[in-house]
Amino acid sequence: MSSKLRVIAVVAAACFAQGAWAADAKNDAEMKKLASASGCLTCHSIESGKPGPDGMKPIGPAWEDVAKQYQGKPGAAEFLTRVVLEGSSPYSSHWKGKVSGLAMPPNAVAIKETDARSLVHWILALGR
Repeated sequence: MSSKLRVIAVVAAACFAQGAWAADAKNDAEMKKLASASGCLTCHSIESGKPGPDGMKPIGPAWEDVAKQYQGKPGAAEFLTRVVLEGSSPYSSHWKGKVSGLAMPPNAVAIKETDARSLVHWILALGR
């Protein structure tokens, strides 16, 4: 393959990937329904700046804040999918002091991996 064709192939792949992210951002109603049915909205809000129960700090970070935190970071979608399914450590949380929850519990019983992956991609697209 010539170098010119390789460049075209890379650009086309990048455009396709960006289109897939944008398509994920357009299915708000479906993702909100999935998040609600899976119990995600018990601890998380979508918009930044929303208070938690009784006006306290929210239990988990707002998804807009998650999107900003992980924007442009390689492997973010895979990492966050693992966090959703397996939970997080209270000892290494970068949300400490910003939320009232200590750690994210494992959610593999509440959401299928394919659904978690779709939801994570949608969350990350909120920052675009």
